[in-house]
Amino acid sequence: MTTAAESADQSTDEFTEELAGKPNPHASEAEIEAAWSDPKLANILYHDWEAGTYDEKWSISFDERCIDYARDRFAHIAGEGGWPYGKALELGCGTGFFLLNLKLAGVIEEGHVTDLSPGMVEVAQRNARSLGFEVQGRVADAERLPYPDDTFDLVVGHAVLHHIPDLDLAFGEILRVLKPGGRFVFAGEPTKWGDKIARRLSRATWWAATHATRLPALASWRRPQEELDESSRAAALEAVVDIHTFIPDELAAHALRAGARSVRTRTDELTAAWFGWPVRTFECAVPREKLGFRWANFAMKGWQRLSALDAVLAYVVPKGLFYNVEITGVKADPAGTTGKASPTPSS
Repeated sequence: MTTAAESADQSTDEFTEELAGKPNPHASEAEIEAAWSDPKLANILYHDWEAGTYDEKWSISFDERCIDYARDRFAHIAGEGGWPYGKALELGCGTGFFLLNLKLAGVIEEGHVTDLSPGMVEVAQRNARSLGFEVQGRVADAERLPYPDDTFDLVVGHAVLHHIPDLDLAFGEILRVLKPGGRFVFAGEPTKWGDKIARRLSRATWWAATHATRLPALASWRRPQEELDESSRAAALEAVVDIHTFIPDELAAHALRAGARSVRTRTDELTAAWFGWPVRTFECAVPREKLGFRWANFAMKGWQRLSALDAVLAYVVPKGLFYNVEITGVKADPAGTTGKASPTPSS
């Protein structure tokens, strides 16, 4: 007898197979309606919808700014030992932001990317080619990875774990495809309290910007209503795809239950998130052409300065108030020690 959960999984699997290699940026009303009760389908539709403009929306690039960010986030949680990792897999790759920048930073040698969204996989591979190298890409579910056991030296992800319905299954798959002694690193995951604060700031900014630009004197700063409506629809669907926020020790517990060793978490971005979320929201609320180089420089410099402040505040502010949590761990090596590891104290 097929359970309701199995039926939902089957419908998502069939939909994923149908879309494999075929990005779907214009979902039908029926598909969107079905997505409200199916987080995986919602992820496919939302991220296919966003794929063409995602890099612009989140100021993603493959230059010194983002290379430094990716390398620093990786080193912040996992250190610089073992570089370069030979064969690396990114889960929920999006447009390739994390893995491609890690490759440019010399952290990895060979890259493979996966995402539920065919559109995102396509853009990630296109971005890699534009940078002068190839990555292998597959449309795949993080809860059922289509790779043999013991395949990768490293598994990474950025802002992906909070989209995955069953984290215990996902960490089991991560450890299965890692080689013995292989490492996983995930960054950019929202904490419970950090996310609450950031989203309230974002909603307040959206309300203020969209209402202020109704004034005649600011009419040229108002985006066309159809674009604002589309952004609102995207934000509504985003509430379906953003499944989790995390308490760091509880996130570590998922990895430990799957059998990971040397698990540890760290947090970052406090005032930088309070600044960054309103900035990004404002950028979405006004015409792009109104924001030039000086705005971009203000946003980048402001974030960098506040990130430096946050590094100091980390010594006195509870870690759960920071916006991002990072996690790393390794797969047990039979040639090494035995017994389940305890999590390294978070910082």
